[in-house]
Amino acid sequence: MKTLLSCEFNIDAGCVDLQYSDGGMISMNCTAVENEVANSRFQRSERDWLIYNDPLSYAELILNGDPEEYLRTVTELPQPGLD
Repeated sequence: MKTLLSCEFNIDAGCVDLQYSDGGMISMNCTAVENEVANSRFQRSERDWLIYNDPLSYAELILNGDPEEYLRTVTELPQPGLD
């Protein structure tokens, strides 16, 4: 079984890169994911937070989870008139 050796956000490529013990690598294009699942600037902000602060959770969410449901759950939209 392959073991995850590293997971990090590559800011130059805009990708989260995962490297495994068997030499395999997965590179997730964050812009492409954003275009598919983030429907507002607030959802994009939540996604960005994960990428920069917890890229492993981001990768697990994209590979094994439901990113659309996650964004619906965690995104707080501003209330009209409460600036």
